Amino acid sequence: MSADSKVQLTALLRAALKSIAPELADTPIHLERPKQAGHGDFATNLALQLAKPLRRRPRELAELLLAELPRSPLVAATEVAGAGFINFTLAADAKTAAVSRVLERGAEFGRGAHTGTRVQIEFVSANPTGPLHVGHGRGAAYGASLAAVLDFAGSDVTREYYINDAGRQMDILALSTWLRYLALHGVDIPFPPNAYQGDYVIDMARALREGHQDRFAGFTAEQVLEGAPGLPIAERKDDEAKTQREDHLDMLIANAKRLLGEDYHFVHGFALNEQLGDGRDDLEEFGVHFDKWFSEKSLFDTGLVDRAVAELEKRGHVYLQDGAKWFRSTAFGDEKDRVVQRENGLYTYFASDIAYHLNKYERGYDRIIDIWGADHHGYIPRVKGAIAALGLPPEKLEVTLVQFAVLYRNGQKASMSTRSGEFVTLRELRREVGNDACRFFYVLRKSDQHLDFDLDLAKSQSNENPVYYVQYAHARVCSVLEQWGGDAAELRAAQLDLLENERELALCARLGSFPELIQNAAADYAPHQIAFYLKDLAAEFHSWYNAERMLVDDPALRLARLALAAAVRQVLATALALLGVSAPQSM
Repeated sequence: MSADSKVQLTALLRAALKSIAPELADTPIHLERPKQAGHGDFATNLALQLAKPLRRRPRELAELLLAELPRSPLVAATEVAGAGFINFTLAADAKTAAVSRVLERGAEFGRGAHTGTRVQIEFVSANPTGPLHVGHGRGAAYGASLAAVLDFAGSDVTREYYINDAGRQMDILALSTWLRYLALHGVDIPFPPNAYQGDYVIDMARALREGHQDRFAGFTAEQVLEGAPGLPIAERKDDEAKTQREDHLDMLIANAKRLLGEDYHFVHGFALNEQLGDGRDDLEEFGVHFDKWFSEKSLFDTGLVDRAVAELEKRGHVYLQDGAKWFRSTAFGDEKDRVVQRENGLYTYFASDIAYHLNKYERGYDRIIDIWGADHHGYIPRVKGAIAALGLPPEKLEVTLVQFAVLYRNGQKASMSTRSGEFVTLRELRREVGNDACRFFYVLRKSDQHLDFDLDLAKSQSNENPVYYVQYAHARVCSVLEQWGGDAAELRAAQLDLLENERELALCARLGSFPELIQNAAADYAPHQIAFYLKDLAAEFHSWYNAERMLVDDPALRLARLALAAAVRQVLATALALLGVSAPQSM
């Protein structure tokens, strides 16, 4: 049962429709796969669609459609169900034909025709100011899997990481590293509570000292703290105290730039490269690869930020207020207008984002997909508004949101952060449960749904662990084929009409639905559909494996069953690869 079956059924229904209501011959025909096996292989609500315009009862129209349905060897049985649905059961050979197609195409089975559609997916894009955490991990797994699915469905996909290497956060990281470096040289400066606290900053400071000795030292605490307002006591959480802490930090950054001169750029670049390199290594180990790493700084170096804001001004979408330039985003559905250039002449992050999206459009992509954390939901209207204000089609940009993952251990919510307030890192999670479990568990739910990540389940070797269950199905087939020891080429000549029991035909139907699943998952940006499919395919295979012998005495039946098993193995491997999960040959 394949997408071809669906096309053929649609043609049969179209012919019947032309016969009973030629004036409605162009009515869209929807065929769905019923959730219950007893309702056949496909179902349509066409009769319900026709009831109102034809002023007849749906069940009556369903009977008329079936009476006019051309005879076809594809259809084994039909029935009118419920309020007027039509259920179709396909002939056995229409289902078993999927086995031949899988064995013939191998890893290419399910791949869509090349469309030439150019798609850019930007994901993760975490500030390079510290290690990637478990929240970034879900965005990475989702983005990588979605990119793989879109590529497999027929698009030309570019995977991109936007490097936030300009702006205040990188200055704070550079300052944090330098202050820790000075401490190693005996300069005692109270470490700001709003600087980066992690041990990784101390590690960078040590590396800086080992590589460059005292090159960036030789300053006193008084010089570093010159002009900086005093820090309020830690217990104060009010807005005034927060402002004082930020002003203190900004003065220390200004002092660092003044005291270090050109060497400040070296320290800044050192901290950036250390963290970016660490993040890149972490993602590569996680099986997440990018085609392009795009620098925010390059937007300033090339003048694109200036050009983007100037274009908005030219089009009348920017106004001056209190010395700052504001984008009139309320005109495009945002809750308030947004500053693009502050009164001190510095551009905001939003201005960089506008320029970055202008760059994406100028590169000529057909579709642009941004994957953001769910907390950025409110950011969508202003970005799309800016795109529209630039005279570009905002519908070309699609934003998908990823909810945070919550870790559970022993049935209790696990601590998401370390003692110093840092989130559990992606690397720590991978070391605990393994890459495969991470990649699979991260895409077990729709990206915009909360995900409860059960650490104990992810590590268990049981049927309750979905990734173990799916991988075990693949390993089981490998074991059976190894016991058989025959030539895999023989399987293509198997008599597939011998696959006639209910479990075998259900497995064949499941295999046949794989190409359609790929297209649906790509259209819906929903790699979780692949994970659901794998669970269902594995469950049906294990059920069949436990109920029937593969290596029976009858050579023809043995070959047919081995062919089916080999086809299951191939589709399991293909689908697992799309999710970045391995397909072990033994477990």
